Amino acid sequence: MDLTLKIWRQENAQAKGEFKTYQIAGVSADSSFLEMLDVLNESLVDKVETPVCFDHDCREGICGMCSLYINGRPHGPDDAVTTCQLHMRKFKDGDTITIEPWRASPFPVIKDLVVDRTALDKIIQAGGYTSASTGGVPDANATLINKYDADLAMDAAACIGCGACVAACKNASAMLFVSAKVSQMALLPQGKVEKTKRVQKMVARMDELGFGNCTNTYACEMECPKEISVTNIARLNREFLVAKIAGAE
Repeated sequence: MDLTLKIWRQENAQAKGEFKTYQIAGVSADSSFLEMLDVLNESLVDKVETPVCFDHDCREGICGMCSLYINGRPHGPDDAVTTCQLHMRKFKDGDTITIEPWRASPFPVIKDLVVDRTALDKIIQAGGYTSASTGGVPDANATLINKYDADLAMDAAACIGCGACVAACKNASAMLFVSAKVSQMALLPQGKVEKTKRVQKMVARMDELGFGNCTNTYACEMECPKEISVTNIARLNREFLVAKIAGAE
């Protein structure tokens, strides 16, 4: 395939960015989106031009690093995939592809398509952990957990913290991310000891970092590569309300 790429180029968060147009030829339909960008960068290096900076790591849909806004959608036109899992067969010969970084004030641009998602780490640091003393390796059946709760916790724990929910939301809300991290522990006995403090600390940190509020457009669930359900947001709201009523500090 021969493609036209409109890519956002920006030196840093303070610099004024702009779209630059690149032509790329002979792209294999079986290559991934990131492999296509690798080919582009190789051609730019050969021309002694600055390659396009973009985030990536595992390239297996696990790490959540490949945070690209492609043709108006986080992670591109496919469903339930990260950018590294997106293949060029989703595009047609002669297509123009617009590539941007996440657009959210808590995610400042580092360079080009790379954004700083430290804000999500700060939310986790505020309370997304349990201090339960486990001692030695416990027997697998020592703590009984019913399958329904275990399945819900595992579904919430599938969140990879990519930030697609924030990028998709018109309010740049991190509610889906926070609700998944709260749910995965609030549903299990190991996380119940600190659950009232956890939810208040994480929500407070989220607000402090400048994320917006949820207005139930469901865009976050639609664009989440791991299909995290918005029912987790309902659970987060319930946990927060219970914590407030209980007067937890």
